Amino acid sequence: MHTKLITWLAAAMLLAPAAQAAQSNFPDKPVRLIIGSAPGSGPDIIARLAADHLYGAWGQRVVVDSRPGVGGILSAELALRANPDGYTWMMLTSQLFVATSVYPDLKFDLDKDFVSIALIGTVPFVQMVNAQLPVKSIADLIALAKKQPGKLRYGSAGAGASEHLSGVMFNRLTGTDMLHVPYKGIPQAIADTLSNEVQLTYAVYPAARPHIDSGRLRAIGVTTPKRSPALPNVPAIAEAVPGYAMYGWYSLVAPKGTPGPILAKTSEEVLKAVKDPAFGEKLKFLGIEVVAGGRKDLDTFRRNERKRVSELVKASGVSIK
Repeated sequence: MHTKLITWLAAAMLLAPAAQAAQSNFPDKPVRLIIGSAPGSGPDIIARLAADHLYGAWGQRVVVDSRPGVGGILSAELALRANPDGYTWMMLTSQLFVATSVYPDLKFDLDKDFVSIALIGTVPFVQMVNAQLPVKSIADLIALAKKQPGKLRYGSAGAGASEHLSGVMFNRLTGTDMLHVPYKGIPQAIADTLSNEVQLTYAVYPAARPHIDSGRLRAIGVTTPKRSPALPNVPAIAEAVPGYAMYGWYSLVAPKGTPGPILAKTSEEVLKAVKDPAFGEKLKFLGIEVVAGGRKDLDTFRRNERKRVSELVKASGVSIK
C-alpha cells in the first residue's frame, strides 16, 4: 500500500508540471464557441466579433459553432458533453435563461454545470412589424389586434425563447390575442415577417437593424424599460404598456471542471476586447450596452437574472409540456 502511494504521488508530481505548461500555453489549438442561435442572430454576430478579436490577440481561431433549437437548450447539452479542458466555451444568453425556466426535465442544471467567464453586455429586443401592416405605433398595434383577435401572428426563435415570452407579456398586459408561431431561429422568424407570413416579431437589435434600416420592417417599440440610445426615436413599449420590460444579454461560460487558470486567462482577454474602444464602438453600433463584467460579476448577474426571469415566467404563465 505504501509503495502504491509513493508511485501515485510520483506520477502526480510528473503530471503537474505538464498540466501547468499546457495551461500557460493556452490556447495552442482552435477553441470552439457554441451558440444556441442560428447564423445571423444577435449571439452569432457578437460571437464572430469576439472570435475575430481573439484571433488577433492569440493567433488561434475561435470557431463559432451554431446549434440552434429549443431556446438554446441543445447548445448547452452539447457543451456539457465536451471535455472541460478550456477549448469549449458557450455563449450564455437571456434566451437560454428563459428556456431553462420554462422547459421541464432538463438534462443539466444551467446554474451549476457552467462556470462564468465574462459578461459582455445587454441589448433591447425590437418589436417589428411588416411594413405593409397598417400599424405605426404600439397603440395602433393594440387597436388592430383587438379588432382582429387571433388573426395577427408573431414569430419567435422557438417556444420558450425570449421573443416568445416578449409576445406573451405583450398579450397579457394589453388584453390582446396574437398567435405565436415558433421557428428554429430568429432569422427565419424575421424572414417570414418580411414576407408577411407572420405580421410581427421581436428580435435583438443586432439582428433587427439591417431590416429596420432598409425600411422593410417597421420598428414600433423596444422591450427595455427605457428607450435605447441606438433607436432614440422608437419608444419603449413600457411608455404605452406600463410594467412591460424585457432585455437580452450576452456572456461567455464554460463547462464545470474547466481549469481555473484557463478561465482567468480567457476572461482577461475577453474583457480586454470589450473594453477596447474600437471593439466597444462595434458593440454600441449594434445597440449593445457594454457591461464588461468579470467572472465574479457574471456570477452575481446570473444569480439576479435567475430570480428575475423565474418571477417573469411565473407571472406570465408560460409553460412548455
